[in-house]
Amino acid sequence: MDVSAIGPTEDDGITPAAVIKDIARQQLVKVGAAGLSLDAVARNSGLPVADVEAAFPHRDDLLTALVIDAYDASGEAMEQADGAAAAADGSGGARLLAVTRALRRWSFANPAEFTLIYGSPVPGYHAPQDTVPPASRTPAVLAAIVRSALEAGELTPPRRPVPGPPLLRPEALQLFGGAPGAPFSDIVERGIVLWSSLIGLLVFQVFSRTHDSVRDEAAFFDYAIAVAAESIGLVVPPAESTD
Repeated sequence: MDVSAIGPTEDDGITPAAVIKDIARQQLVKVGAAGLSLDAVARNSGLPVADVEAAFPHRDDLLTALVIDAYDASGEAMEQADGAAAAADGSGGARLLAVTRALRRWSFANPAEFTLIYGSPVPGYHAPQDTVPPASRTPAVLAAIVRSALEAGELTPPRRPVPGPPLLRPEALQLFGGAPGAPFSDIVERGIVLWSSLIGLLVFQVFSRTHDSVRDEAAFFDYAIAVAAESIGLVVPPAESTD
């Protein structure tokens, strides 16, 4: 594929790096992250390998750029949905449903990028520290909703606390804004359960693990989010559980 077929060039404000990443995303769909190579990207973009390597010296540099873009795009989708829900004076449950639906829409619209960040690890690739802030956008949105619901008195206290000593790293408490007191002292742990449940549910749906078990996957997603929200004492109102 000639680079001119992709669209504007650097003269139009589109950098070679952006063109290369666009071709690389197309390659993700065809061969997956493990099959991505700079040679293949150069061949499909019409660019010399030297030009591709000037932007991304190694395959891992290109993968890192794609990972960051995927986290940023999915995080932005959630942030925009939360902003709209909050502006409409939505409850914590309504905001949670809005942001999880937004992530679901992004995941189905971008399955290759979803697989890149939430699928099987790429052999030989180790994500650098640069990917941490973009990856934190998703849990940060969830944490902000839970913190807001806590401060608004919307949360129901848990029936029993998580047993044992604190299980959290300082970074998790910092993301949440500090450790809350009883009876919500384990709310951050419960929030991590909610976050992991969300990603696991999306993995099941994007990879078609629930299509032969439920009649309406979108409705089931809403139901599952409502059930997961109960673990942190947050209610997703029935009237807000359908698109």
